[in-house]
Amino acid sequence: MDLTHRPRRLREDRVRELVSETSLEPADLIAPVFIDATTAERQPIESMPGHERVPIEDSVARVEEVLETGVEAVMLFGIPESKDAKGTRAWAEDGVVQEATRRITAETDAYVITDVCLCEYTEHGHCGTLEPGIRETETGSREDPSLTVDNDATLESLRKTAISHAVAGADMVAPSSMTDGMVGAIRDELDGEGFDDVPIMSYAAKYESAFYGPFRDAADGAPAFGDRRHYQMDPANAREAMREVRLDVKQGADVLLVKPALPYLDIVADVRREFEQPVAAYNVSGEYAMLHAAAEKGWLNLEETARESLLSIKRAGADLILTYFAEDIAEQLR
Repeated sequence: MDLTHRPRRLREDRVRELVSETSLEPADLIAPVFIDATTAERQPIESMPGHERVPIEDSVARVEEVLETGVEAVMLFGIPESKDAKGTRAWAEDGVVQEATRRITAETDAYVITDVCLCEYTEHGHCGTLEPGIRETETGSREDPSLTVDNDATLESLRKTAISHAVAGADMVAPSSMTDGMVGAIRDELDGEGFDDVPIMSYAAKYESAFYGPFRDAADGAPAFGDRRHYQMDPANAREAMREVRLDVKQGADVLLVKPALPYLDIVADVRREFEQPVAAYNVSGEYAMLHAAAEKGWLNLEETARESLLSIKRAGADLILTYFAEDIAEQLR
């Protein structure tokens, strides 16, 4: 029996950390923050234990809580005071994200990334302007299941939303609607208005996933009818993800995000191998909620499984991780 090679030699406590291949740091993490223009006090999100919707007046205090843990970046999601068919509050000068961004950038050192999408702002809950002929019926279905979001009309809304965030002081914008051409349209708008230094984190490979449920409660952005299969990616497809990412790179994406994370680690790894841009992964609400649910049953250790989950995302190739565990894990790491 040849035991010349003994990998266990490098698993002894004093050497284990020296040969560790992957590290996780607070600076790798981005914390989502939900700003709610409809409330005067913090509202717990039942399906996401430990998270809240906070009023605009509390936005600075909420971000300061994040910064105290060592996390340096936040992603802002807004719940507007009113909604309409086109989601016009998404680009309003006095909109919820715009006002929160102004306050946070003026009073903290946080790096502020803003979600650029319309699902929280449209009364129908879809990520853009609907094509002509679509309406909700009494049974909640669409008149024509082949019709969906009007791609090119939505581009104009995304342009206006992104520039309004930049004007308010956003450090980075993150379009998440999976609209064809969204990165190029936003890059063109930002550059044309003198914001050529504002980077774009593109949701370059965003799948139509069952893991988004708790987020839609948190952001009040669930579709009023139908689903998002006509514009978000088929979970069965990997080669298509490379095509989507490649298109966003050509249009000027600075950071490439894969969503969700854990069920799509193969995609994270593929994007890391194929492209030079920083890679981000979104450890989504369902991934967060299922660990909490199992921990509440006593089936898993929450701290250990959360940290292992984020480490696996980092090991797969993500440089940045957008996660609801950001604060808890950052405190552990410190």
